[in-house]
Amino acid sequence: MLFRLVIPLCVLLPLHHGAPGPDGTAPDPAHYRERVKAMFYHAYDSYLENAFPYDELRPLTCDGHDTWGSFSLTLIDALDTLLILGNVSEFQRVVEVLQDNVDFDIDVNASVFETNIRVVGGLLSAHLLSKKAGVEVEAGWPCSGPLLRMAEEAARKLLPAFQTPTGMPYGTVNLLHGVNPGETPVTCTAGIGTFIVEFATLSSLTGDPVFEDVARVALMRLWESRSDIGLVGNHIDVLTGKWVAQDAGIGAGVDSYFEYLVKGAILLQDKKLMAMFLEYNKAIRNYTRFDDWYLWVQMYKGTVSMPVFQSLEAYWPGLQSLIGDIDNAMRTFLNYYTVWKQFGGLPEFYNIPQGYTVEKREGYPLRPELIESAMYLYRATGDPILLELGRDAVESIEKISKVECGFATIKDLRDHKLDNRMESFFLAETVKYLYLLFDPTNFIHNNGSTFDAVITPYGECILGAGGYIFNTEAHPIDPAALHCCRRLKEEQWEVEELMKEFYSLKRSKSRFQKKTISSGPWEPPAGPGTLSSSGNQDQTREKKPAKRKTPLLSCPSQPFTSKLALLGQVFLDSS
Repeated sequence: MLFRLVIPLCVLLPLHHGAPGPDGTAPDPAHYRERVKAMFYHAYDSYLENAFPYDELRPLTCDGHDTWGSFSLTLIDALDTLLILGNVSEFQRVVEVLQDNVDFDIDVNASVFETNIRVVGGLLSAHLLSKKAGVEVEAGWPCSGPLLRMAEEAARKLLPAFQTPTGMPYGTVNLLHGVNPGETPVTCTAGIGTFIVEFATLSSLTGDPVFEDVARVALMRLWESRSDIGLVGNHIDVLTGKWVAQDAGIGAGVDSYFEYLVKGAILLQDKKLMAMFLEYNKAIRNYTRFDDWYLWVQMYKGTVSMPVFQSLEAYWPGLQSLIGDIDNAMRTFLNYYTVWKQFGGLPEFYNIPQGYTVEKREGYPLRPELIESAMYLYRATGDPILLELGRDAVESIEKISKVECGFATIKDLRDHKLDNRMESFFLAETVKYLYLLFDPTNFIHNNGSTFDAVITPYGECILGAGGYIFNTEAHPIDPAALHCCRRLKEEQWEVEELMKEFYSLKRSKSRFQKKTISSGPWEPPAGPGTLSSSGNQDQTREKKPAKRKTPLLSCPSQPFTSKLALLGQVFLDSS
C-alpha cells in the first residue's frame, strides 16, 4: 500500500496514534519500559563485573572472551543505549574509558563487516550524541572530537580490504598488517554492501571522501553483478566478481545490503540508491515471495532452493515500513510472530512447509530483528499487537535466558538449553528496540519540535531534530549532522572573503585615485571606466552582505518522490 503524503523531506510527522484502546488488555508501556531497563542493567553490570575489557560476556561461566577483535566491543555497542535509557553519567564515564583503553593498532584479524557496524557505527553514533549526553565537546564539534577520531582510525584499518580488482572488499583484514596473503576472496553480499551509512557519515564529518567513495564502488559492483532476473546471490569472489553461492533471498548473507540501499537513500537523499532497491524489491516479490513468506531461490532461474525462514529475515517488515508498504509489512510480520509464539523466540532456521525448526539451526541468540520491525511498525500504525510482541519478548527472554551473570544465548528453542554467550548486539539492538517500542516520548522519536542549533567552523547547523537513521547494529545516526561539516561550504565562504578583500582593496584604490585626481589638473577620459561609474559600483557592493548565512532551519532540496517521516520512514508518492 502506497501512501500519498506531500510533505517536505525534513518535516518529521509522528505517526504513533497513542496507546491502544481502553479495554485494558494491551501491555502497559510504562511497566514494560521499566522491565526492559532492568534487563539492560542486569546484562550491562554483569559484563562490567565479569567480562570487561574483553569483547563479550560469557554468562554461564561469569567471565569474558574476545570475539570480533579485542575492542571491549560490548562497551562500544552499549554506549548509545545508555543515553537512550537516560543514563548520562555512565555515558560520560564510558567515553573516558574507551579513549583510555581501546587501541586499533593491534595484530588482530578482524571482520570488516562487524568492525564497521559495531565499532565504527557505535563510535560515530556516540560522537554525535555526546553533547546531548552532557559531554564537554571540543571546539569544532561535531566536525571533530575524540570519538570521531577513534571511528576514523578504525575505518582506516578497514580500507586495505577494499583494494581489490572489483572494489568489493575482503571479509577479513589484519588491523596491523592489512589483508593476509592467504585471505579467502569469497565474501558474503552483506559483507560488501553494508558500509554506506557509516562511511558516508564519516566522510561528511571528516571531509575525507575516501570512505564514501569505496562504499559506493562496492554497492555499484554488486548492482552490476545481479542476474538477468534481478537477483543477487549469497557469496561472491571479490577478485573475479563470480558468484560462488547462488542462493538469493532476503536473509543471512544478503540482508543488510538491501537495508543499506534504503537507509543510504534516506540518509544521503540519493535517488539512485532508492531506485536500485525498488528494482530489487520487484524481483524479490516476483521470485521469492510466497504467501507473505520469503523463500530462497536460485538467483539465475528463480526456482526454490530452500523453503525456509531465517530469524535474520525478520528485519524485512521494518524495511518495508520505510518505503511505506505497511500492509505487506504487517502480513509478513504476523507470519514471523506466529513462529515466535510457537517457540518463545525465533529459531535461526524454520522450515515453512513442515512448520518446525531445521536441524542444527534451532537456537535463538537473542536477536533483535523481529523487535526492530515491531518498533518501526508501531510508530507507523499504533497497532497494539506490536506491543504484544514486545511483551512476549520480555517475558520469553527473562524466563528462558536470564541467568545470574546476564542473559545467555538459547542454544535450542525446543528444550530451552542455553549456550555460554551474550552477543554485544543484545545491548546494542535487542534491548534498545524493546525500550523504544515502549517509550513513545524518547528523544529518538523526536518529531522536529525541538532541536539544537550548533555553530561549527563551517557555519550554523541543526542537530537533534529527529529522523535518526539506525545502522544495522541499531546505532542511530543524525542525518542533519552530514550537513554540518561540508568543506564545500567553507570553500564558498573563503571565496566570498577573498572577494570582499578584493573589493575593499579596489575601494581603497579608487579613493586614493580620486584624492590624487582632485589635487591635479589631469582628468581621465570619459567612458565605462570613469571614476563616477566605479564609485557607484562600490556603493552597490557595500550594501550586499559580506557572508551568506545558512537559515536556522534549512531543508535540503528533495531530489526524488520519497517523503521522510518519523524515524526515517519513507512514503512513496504513487503518482
